[in-house]
Amino acid sequence: MKLVSFQPAKNITRLGICVNDTIYDLAIARSLSTLSFTLPYLPDAILPFLELGNAAMNDASILHQDIITDSLQYNTAAYALNQVHLLSPIPKPTSMRDGYAFRQHVEAARRNRGLDMIPEFDEIPIFYFTNHQAVFGPGPISVRPMHLEQLDFELEVAIVIGKQGSDISAKDADSYIAGYMIMNDWSARAMQMHEMKLNLGPAKGKDFATTLGPWLVTKDELESKKISSPNGDTYDLAMTCSINGMQVSSGNVKDMSWTFAQIIERASYGVTLYPGDVIGSGTCGTGCFLELNGSKVFNPPMWVKEGDTINCSIDALGSLVNTIEVRR
Repeated sequence: MKLVSFQPAKNITRLGICVNDTIYDLAIARSLSTLSFTLPYLPDAILPFLELGNAAMNDASILHQDIITDSLQYNTAAYALNQVHLLSPIPKPTSMRDGYAFRQHVEAARRNRGLDMIPEFDEIPIFYFTNHQAVFGPGPISVRPMHLEQLDFELEVAIVIGKQGSDISAKDADSYIAGYMIMNDWSARAMQMHEMKLNLGPAKGKDFATTLGPWLVTKDELESKKISSPNGDTYDLAMTCSINGMQVSSGNVKDMSWTFAQIIERASYGVTLYPGDVIGSGTCGTGCFLELNGSKVFNPPMWVKEGDTINCSIDALGSLVNTIEVRR
């Protein structure tokens, strides 16, 4: 399934399923169905939906299949995709961590600074917490003037936690993943480089915007691309980013040196993960201008500018498209 959070009208947010180019309001579609379900209803928002666990996910899957088979009976729950505003699939994550899982990116970033590869990369799947209250979906992204000083994109994949747990072992961790989506971790590099001279952060250089979307894709849709390993599952999904139609990045989810299962094991040690928590992979190789500029791919350096359109795409997960606006 492709789960979406959408606005059919201003200030009204609903949970839906995307089938082809149509969004079906999940709660309304459930009320129209004559099928047998586990739960008496399905919520109209993603967080309460996730909190209901496998029962809600299974009921939504039954509904999804019936919509595919007989969409006419759900017409009153349907909206054309181009007639609604898509939000982040998780508009208000309960928390948001971002990892550092792609060796190619880490090696290149360090090499460009004249540094050897750090051995601790192979010891722990590191992550940091970012601002879960500054999350957006497809469409315009409004930034402030200082953010435009070396504004950068970061091409990533992210997961959403689907059930509560702590001290989760890597062998069990994939069962805690509700689904996958594209993540763009916007970065104001001039601010970031300035503040990180104090060896704390990242902070203001990365707290103003993260975009997620366009939908949350459940694991069953990715089964044909799954690569199982003793350290958890990964997927053969090509990743690209283009700026104003020009491709600048290319990677693959399967190139993660740390699996999401391993990241979950680390993240849940001694603490509880909750439904709605978001965890990003970190930037893929070639997945940001900071790396590309340092490698002299662009000389003079290239950065995101006002009016630019950035398209982050991952096979089977869709395309997350944003345009930069400036709030002066």
